Amino acid sequence: MTETDFTGEEAVETATLPLDAWHRAKGGRMVEFAGYWMPIQYEGIMAEHQWVRENAGLFDVSHMGQLYLSGEGLDEALETIVPGDVKSLAVGRMRYSLLLNEEGGILDDLMLSRWPEGIYMVVNGAVKWEDIGHLREALPDAITINHFEDRALLALQGPKAFDALKRHTTGQWGLDALVFMMGGPYQIGGVDAWISRSGYTGEDGFEISVDTDKVQHVADLLCGEPEVKPIGLGARDSLRLEAGLPLYGHDLNEEIDPIEGDLAFAISKRRREEGGFPGAARILGHLADGSPRKRVGLLIDGKLPVREGAKLFDGEEEIGVVTSGGFAPSVGAPIAMGYVPRDHAVPGTAIAAEVRGKRVHCTVAAMPFIPHRYVRKQGG
Repeated sequence: MTETDFTGEEAVETATLPLDAWHRAKGGRMVEFAGYWMPIQYEGIMAEHQWVRENAGLFDVSHMGQLYLSGEGLDEALETIVPGDVKSLAVGRMRYSLLLNEEGGILDDLMLSRWPEGIYMVVNGAVKWEDIGHLREALPDAITINHFEDRALLALQGPKAFDALKRHTTGQWGLDALVFMMGGPYQIGGVDAWISRSGYTGEDGFEISVDTDKVQHVADLLCGEPEVKPIGLGARDSLRLEAGLPLYGHDLNEEIDPIEGDLAFAISKRRREEGGFPGAARILGHLADGSPRKRVGLLIDGKLPVREGAKLFDGEEEIGVVTSGGFAPSVGAPIAMGYVPRDHAVPGTAIAAEVRGKRVHCTVAAMPFIPHRYVRKQGG
């Protein structure tokens, strides 16, 4: 549905998540994000952040785009638009990858999962329609693209996520058969679901794709467990920042290539050798010789948060910009990430950020700011 704004143009109405009423009933404070009304917090960002680090939190990420691609020659076709190794992706395995423009700039970052007959792809909510358009234009007619608009997506994150989810999960394999970056078909309280062991907090956790008409049943089951509380966007942002994970549209965009974005791991050895992806000359050149700028972590002196857009300085020379920043509850101090020239990207380098006309001292730091706690071995 659309409405006409004061310019006379049609404005798109903010969409609602399948769990919109559920969030509001639980006290969620709703804000507009990526074209949807989404909960930014329930009890408070600090409390929710700490709860996820110590227990388990349930995030509604149904604004994300869930796509299913199938057809003859799918792997070869996908490798012409992403720099990752699709051909070697085994059934049940996941891989982080990137949609690239012709110059090697990042159109979006995404997750690929091999299903028995095709590829399940999760893309960012803010650009999902652009992604779908790009895929339809770039892929041959033999490839079918299904947009799962009738599926919701939940993320259960935290050190106690496994225990809470296992109580309600059945399937051909036990839940402990999944390790980080694996997924498979399960049932949660009798509801069919695709569950992957992945997430966006640096903690162990799972992402759960279910039909929209069954998602409230699943959310109620999980939040009925003592370890689980609903968590909003505010804590999701502080958690991913501590984990050193970039947010598309902030830390990544069409002007930044994967090497500048500190995402070289997304380009496999075979693809580095063979090329054949958009912007390969620029990206492989940056791999070989170093990129002129790089995404880095920043530890902030004092207690004043340094936010997105703050300029970075070496003395009086402006050298870069902050792309994400805020107070990090698990660190106990403000942190940020941003872009600086290659010769300033070494951990321990002292620079400054400008906040409200004042200079705040910063130190370039290795990321993540706190250790990842992914489960990489079977056994839970």
